[in-house]
Amino acid sequence: MKLFHLSDLHLGKRLNEFSMTEDQNYILKEILTIIGREKPDGVIVAGDIYDRSIPSEEAMKLWDGFLISLAEKNVPVFAISGNHDSAIRFSDHGELIDSAGIHLSPVYDGITKCHTLEAGDVSVNIYMLPFIRPAVVRSIFPDEEIADHTDACRVAISHMDIDRNKTNILIAHQFVTGAVRCESEEVTVGGLDNVDASVFDDFDYVALGHIHGKQKIGRETVRYCGTPLKYSFSEKDHHKSITVVDIDSAGEIKISEIGLTPMRDLREIKGTYDELTAKKNYEGTKTDDYIHAILTDENDVVDAVGKLRVIYPNLMKLSYDNKRTREQRDISDVENIEKKSPIELVEEFYEKQNNTPMCKEQRDFAVERIKSIWEV
Repeated sequence: MKLFHLSDLHLGKRLNEFSMTEDQNYILKEILTIIGREKPDGVIVAGDIYDRSIPSEEAMKLWDGFLISLAEKNVPVFAISGNHDSAIRFSDHGELIDSAGIHLSPVYDGITKCHTLEAGDVSVNIYMLPFIRPAVVRSIFPDEEIADHTDACRVAISHMDIDRNKTNILIAHQFVTGAVRCESEEVTVGGLDNVDASVFDDFDYVALGHIHGKQKIGRETVRYCGTPLKYSFSEKDHHKSITVVDIDSAGEIKISEIGLTPMRDLREIKGTYDELTAKKNYEGTKTDDYIHAILTDENDVVDAVGKLRVIYPNLMKLSYDNKRTREQRDISDVENIEKKSPIELVEEFYEKQNNTPMCKEQRDFAVERIKSIWEV
């Protein structure tokens, strides 16, 4: 059995005020072409179909067209709602289209929808768990102890009727501890949305969504497939792909990837204004890519954006890297916050405000206060 694992389409997304609809339409057609060639037995879409809970008309048309094409190819679809989706809007008419092989997760009510997929002598159970929050699961199971997202997933899974003698797949949309995030994702400060990977131990493969960079978490079969397109310049070095899951009759699973080529890439270019506008430096490149231009001029260039867009029409972002900007410190950057401990952030803030580092007594006091807050 061959399954395609996709997630985080974010249909209807705007990036730096640029509509990504044309690019999304292009990549969905490329995915359909690959599906026609590779003939998978099913397609998994692990949440965040849309970029917002009330999607635009264009976004809905993209999703509808994708599903209709898959139904015409007789390729079963297993899709769940993510944190960007409205679960009730996403699942509308879900039972009606089940007969067409399009399976959508309903609003979570304590029961996780499960479908059995068969191909030759291989049979798998596919459990579809939409994005869940502790408050929702707590309201359904008031007698369970649910303190965080790990508990919520643990309780939800404990109420699934899992036959451990079968091959079982879980589709989920959560942030699993240890995953590497990107700037384009919705971040919960302090890691409050973390889910421990151990709650997924009963499943042979876990098709995850929510994180935009493809990666495994612990074992090979707990995976994020990543987005089909780049949605931030922190993803500029990503190689987007479809994750392919091959399952044999003994239940052995092999993972591979099929690369995706976008209509327009997200790229960074760096140099002085004169270097970036010199024909010899951009001739032969795709100047219609989405560009982040980093100017190294010591002085700001007047109307740099307007001038650069004559050559790079899809210039999305302009920044400077020079002596002045390198001296500036910005501890509010999300990526740096994710990498630093609370005490490191407090120390940086104190030094920024007082132009002197914290003494040992101050640091020890701050550490104790942080511990007491976290214990509440």
